Amino acid sequence: MITTEFAPGSPCWLDLGAPDVRTAAAFYGAVLGWDYESMGESEDFEGGMFRKDGKIVAGIGKLTEEGARSAWMLYYSVADADATTKAVEQSGGSVRVPPMDLEGWGRMAQYTDPQGGQFAVWQPGTTKGLDLVDEPGSLSWTELYTSNAAAAKEFYGGLFDWRFSDMPLPGGGGTYTLITPAGLPEERMHGGLMEVGKSDLSLANGRPYWHPVFAVDDCDAAVAKVRENGGSVQMGPEDAEGVGRLAVCLDPANADFVVLTPAQG
Repeated sequence: MITTEFAPGSPCWLDLGAPDVRTAAAFYGAVLGWDYESMGESEDFEGGMFRKDGKIVAGIGKLTEEGARSAWMLYYSVADADATTKAVEQSGGSVRVPPMDLEGWGRMAQYTDPQGGQFAVWQPGTTKGLDLVDEPGSLSWTELYTSNAAAAKEFYGGLFDWRFSDMPLPGGGGTYTLITPAGLPEERMHGGLMEVGKSDLSLANGRPYWHPVFAVDDCDAAVAKVRENGGSVQMGPEDAEGVGRLAVCLDPANADFVVLTPAQG
């Protein structure tokens, strides 16, 4: 369960790098009911915020990094972005964007883990993070696909002091690892990681990748909207016992995300 308390090590923000901001805004507006609020358009910048019922649920910016794929970037809350940066480097990761201040809102940095997965951190200033989470049309879970679960646990566990618990997937499909922030009860678990084959990581050319899970009222209706608006579906919709009904989707630029209608009770 993700909350807006944003304890250290918990997800607090996400933004999308999109080759066409307007197309992406229209797509997510149709699928998740988001409203796009532009923060400006120029040769050097294009992007803004997504809102649901007036509350900020994500950010978006034009993808400018040469050779990069369109993808969601997940941010985790930290007390000190500079100290986290040193820890990333000492643990074999690398710095994509060094710590930088954003107009008093907070301090951010982006990294690549030792296996090639990209993620980011946010040191709160006047802004702690998203306004709305764990509700229909907002972030409800984060997930890492990796070809080396043990290495991922070692790196992220050391960096964020996460606690891990493994559970078997139905039908002998392997193991899914649940993630809980340090010092918090299991009901505050916020994500998971799953070991997959290199061939299953083709979206990122064999490298691990994080993606967001968005809660929706009706998974099948959301999937229909994905297809109607130029996206595609990699898996599902299907029922996951004790979890809900979900589908793994791609937007028109092939950025991946999951829609989930949580199980009742």
